[in-house]
Amino acid sequence: MLSVSDAEAIILNLVQPLDRQRHIEVVDLLTADSRILATPVTSPLDFPHWDNSAMDGYAVRYEDVQDSSTEQPTVLEIVEEIPAGYQPKSTIQPEQAARIFTGAVIPAGADTVVMQEKTRREENRVFILDAPKPQEFVRHKASFYQAGTQLLPAGIKLNASEIAVLAAAQCPQLSVYRRPRVAIFSTGDELLTVDQPLQPGQIVDSNQYALAALVRQSGAEPLILGIVKDDPVALEKVIAHAVAIADIVLSSGGVSVGDYDYVDKILESLKAKIHIRAVQISPGKPLTVATFPSPQSPVPSPQFPLYFGLPGNPAAVLVTFWRFVLPAIKKLSGITEGWEPVFLKVRSHDELRSNGKRETYLWGKLHLIDGVYEFHKAGGSHSSGNLINLAQTNALAVLPMGKTLISPQEEVQVLQLFNS
Repeated sequence: MLSVSDAEAIILNLVQPLDRQRHIEVVDLLTADSRILATPVTSPLDFPHWDNSAMDGYAVRYEDVQDSSTEQPTVLEIVEEIPAGYQPKSTIQPEQAARIFTGAVIPAGADTVVMQEKTRREENRVFILDAPKPQEFVRHKASFYQAGTQLLPAGIKLNASEIAVLAAAQCPQLSVYRRPRVAIFSTGDELLTVDQPLQPGQIVDSNQYALAALVRQSGAEPLILGIVKDDPVALEKVIAHAVAIADIVLSSGGVSVGDYDYVDKILESLKAKIHIRAVQISPGKPLTVATFPSPQSPVPSPQFPLYFGLPGNPAAVLVTFWRFVLPAIKKLSGITEGWEPVFLKVRSHDELRSNGKRETYLWGKLHLIDGVYEFHKAGGSHSSGNLINLAQTNALAVLPMGKTLISPQEEVQVLQLFNS
């Protein structure tokens, strides 16, 4: 049985980002949020586009006002008013000034802006009551960005700040990687959908809904294949179909050692190479990870679908997704950094216990207490079959193998969930 760190290393080594030539699509800027930029972006525009004012005040020549003070103010003639969006008409001559507003173009001849709080105005004259610094409150052309240089690199996620930059740079369309396609299905005769009447011995398939939500939140596209009965023929047909249409396949259930757990045998019959069969993690020990041969090659390749056979218990499904599947989806998406799990060291509010036999994950919530993050364990049972107390959690406390107790106020490592 593999350790958690060894399993993570195997999985991330198997994952290769989407091919940069074959998996690029062009999208409008308004629909580009959360997409992964596929090609670097440059702009023909300088930022700022021109010298402009960073303050409401007066555009002046520094040499005219360098000795100004309250006792001996400099008096200048106001020759023009320059609001934002207006092209100045005047050239500032000695002993002249222009009334200027934030963002407005600096007029020719001026090199400094005096903020209005340090002036007094009388009709068409302004009294400078304090000497400014040379070029104060002037934002110079191209001081933020020079036209023709790289504005944004490939391999980054486009969030609101990047979208704003691209809009300002007049980039109406962008090349992005297509979203990874993730096929999802559940196995088990006992499963039914949310709209079916519940009979004795049956349970609702919550895993399919949870995994679809998690896949969407990760920026990928879920392909829902439904519930598959414990029938080897039907199961083989669905797995073969999933492998043909998806980049990653997620199944839940059927990977333990019961009489009706067929997944591993079917994977072998489809010539898949099984890299992982079980991991020293609680919950989530029965975890299958496999790759498939490409149509051109009989040898399984990391370029072709990565199969995750997740456990059937709902808490184990969520924990193994957060720990192993999410980083794989992020890396596959083409993002160059930030796909690794994020761990924090925080203070534990509660006593945390495990039997020490496997790396144990307990779910709960991070709270900011007096400027320090504190982990509060969710109440109730932390059984792999208990889904209820997972609601509203945003972190998993990690107890390493051999560690059976973390006392209140003791430091604990937590896995921060990506949607927290």
